[in-house]
Amino acid sequence: MEKSLLKDFSKYVSLNILGMIGVSFYILADTYYIAKALGATGIAALNFAIPVFSIIHGIGLMIGIGGAARFGILKSRNKHKEAEAVFAGALKLGTLAGLLFAVLGLFGSRALSAVLGADAVTLPLTHAYMATIMVFAPFFILNNTVLAFVRNDNNPRLAMLAMLGGSVSNVILDYIFLFPFKMGMFGAAFATSLAPIISLGILSIHFARKESRPAILKHKLTRPAIKDILNLGSSTFVMEVSSAVVLTTFNLLILGLEGNKGVAAYGIVANIAFVAVAIFTGLGQGVQPLISKYYGLKDRKTVRRVNRYALLTAGFIAALIYLGTFFNSEALIGLFNNENDPAILKLADSGMKIYFLGFFFVGINIVTAMILSATEKARAAFVLSVLRGLAVIVPMAIVLSSIWGMTGIWSAFVFSELIVAGFAFYLATATEKGAIAYGNPD
Repeated sequence: MEKSLLKDFSKYVSLNILGMIGVSFYILADTYYIAKALGATGIAALNFAIPVFSIIHGIGLMIGIGGAARFGILKSRNKHKEAEAVFAGALKLGTLAGLLFAVLGLFGSRALSAVLGADAVTLPLTHAYMATIMVFAPFFILNNTVLAFVRNDNNPRLAMLAMLGGSVSNVILDYIFLFPFKMGMFGAAFATSLAPIISLGILSIHFARKESRPAILKHKLTRPAIKDILNLGSSTFVMEVSSAVVLTTFNLLILGLEGNKGVAAYGIVANIAFVAVAIFTGLGQGVQPLISKYYGLKDRKTVRRVNRYALLTAGFIAALIYLGTFFNSEALIGLFNNENDPAILKLADSGMKIYFLGFFFVGINIVTAMILSATEKARAAFVLSVLRGLAVIVPMAIVLSSIWGMTGIWSAFVFSELIVAGFAFYLATATEKGAIAYGNPD
């Protein structure tokens, strides 16, 4: 049993981490090529647009992870028709949410760009990127939704291939649109927007078999189904949306301290950090199908074992990430500091060495929230996500930046993740032993 569980754990986690690393290149490739084509102004403009991308990404993950968690539990209990209905409902919900974003992108993206901090210099570039991403929102949301269900339908390898396929196409198209075609910021956004369409094409292989085709039309989208999906996926959404709020808060604080060069430096650090967060998200998403399966079977001992494997893996990954970035910070920054600006290099280098200490706690927090969601502890997962995303880091950044300037900005991330890790330990313990007992909804 132990060897079999370790084999499944290794397969699901490694495939999802690889896939999420690929997904993170949606933004990282944009940052690299935009730095080469448009310089520091382009990076700053991209940084103002990323919060909207995070919200769209978060809605897709909320619907996907929330629906897939219920899907996995129902499948483990041989309730296949009910599981199919959850999948159909998630697809319809994702389509509706995506269409709302598309309409907003067509008519309100310029005003939204200004609200998020873009000034006269960066506004045209921010608007071009944001409007394109929002118009293609239905594909981003549906891609995240279908990925989660395919993963929970015993096909993590195809999910990984789809994520990597979309990401590789993004890197290639980024180069083509920005350099030979000289399409500017729109080209970067368009390349990123085509990636989920390519990923969905790969995922469609899963439904080539008749028994795997979702009977979408025969299942109605009901209010209880929507509530259940959003409830179980809410913690994932809060984390993604919170990252958008934090990014905007940091942008505005840094703009007051160091101007657009400071925002560009933060953009470099934040985008490299995006890859690190993606690795931990991949760990959490890899663990989720196993947790949901054994939770559905009421196998409490195995749920604990998977939890332990996940936390040990998170600690190991955190050490590798910190050592790798600490000793290679200047080389990593140099990839995006196309103008070799010494001010940006200095700000980003000192920032990265402080900021990345937070990843020793990020893994604990992401994995714990995912496990709580997968075991129907939606309330505890939501509380943890709110603490991690908004309740601690935003006031921490405001206070510490007023005392220590940029050092306070970088340190806010570390201290907030440390504090939230303490809450994560408490909530995980409380749900196991206290009022939110195993096997019962919260």
